[in-house]
Amino acid sequence: MAKTAIVAITKHGIEIARKIKGSMPEVEVYVPAKHSDGDSDIVWFSEQSTQLIANLFKSHDALICIFSLGAVIRMIAPFLVDKKSDPAIVVIDDRANYVISALSGHLGGANALARVLSSVLGAKPVITTAADVNETIAVDLLGREYDWAIENFENVTKVSAFMVNEEKIAVYQDAGEQKWWQSQLPKNVTLVSNLEEVRSADFKAALLITDRTVDQDLLSKSVVYRPKTIVVGIGLHWDTSKETIESGVMSVLKENGLALKSVRNISSVDRGARVKGLDEFASQYGLPITIYKKEDLAKVEVPNPSKAVQKFEGTASVSEASAILDSKGELIVQKQKFPPNLTVAVCRVSINRQ
Repeated sequence: MAKTAIVAITKHGIEIARKIKGSMPEVEVYVPAKHSDGDSDIVWFSEQSTQLIANLFKSHDALICIFSLGAVIRMIAPFLVDKKSDPAIVVIDDRANYVISALSGHLGGANALARVLSSVLGAKPVITTAADVNETIAVDLLGREYDWAIENFENVTKVSAFMVNEEKIAVYQDAGEQKWWQSQLPKNVTLVSNLEEVRSADFKAALLITDRTVDQDLLSKSVVYRPKTIVVGIGLHWDTSKETIESGVMSVLKENGLALKSVRNISSVDRGARVKGLDEFASQYGLPITIYKKEDLAKVEVPNPSKAVQKFEGTASVSEASAILDSKGELIVQKQKFPPNLTVAVCRVSINRQ
């Protein structure tokens, strides 16, 4: 849950803050100590408002400021970094007539927060981001609810400009959740069935939703979204090193044209204790690990069972079986062996189960 603070500096502002907290009890309310009435639900601050805002800007996900927009801008200006890291800033006037999304409208969630607050207060939301006012696709938010990752964020601004200026844009999808746009697509956006259509000069830009690697020519004109559709199954020994695992996994992904950012998780067998090399690899790349008991893996039909693995592990397969079991989907890379003691298999998560 986002950590949100309200700062109110006038009597009217305090009333507005209390109304918001009544509907959103998780928010923190900060008010100058000179207005204190002993309410324990409010933090009565004694430092300068400028210093308080500076501290909250760094520690919170969203700030609701009930005072003038100009004052807020002057206070936060020294701390602005970029829209990927700055908190959401929402400004409300002293009579709660308007709720202004002032900073980090999309990625930071200020637009959504402004709409919620407007509903609570009966106020008018003020939202100026072009994708919202034009009711078109917000390029930097597409698939966010599904945890899609953007491969090349440096192209977002350029493609967003093409989107809001209604230039022709292609959308290609071969992986991931399908219901990312709930209504009719904007008139300048066309769904295409293959990547060769994307290369056409008719399209100024493209949105590519795929777990496969993309060549530089397409990458340069596109924003690439990586759905979490790949499970990597790993068979290994106690002493298999992080370096061995890394080399094997990266080799398999590269040779099969699969994107690392689309790996949802790693799967393997329960050895009764953690395997150091596997933990180190997963930690380095921020990948969850799912562990299965050998008796559960033994029930999974695989194309490449091993008598040796059966003898030593109690199941005829680890990499293929764990990937199949975890993904409930299709085995797209059968077991690959890497000396001395690593096997890697890859499954694509079933779309029907997403």
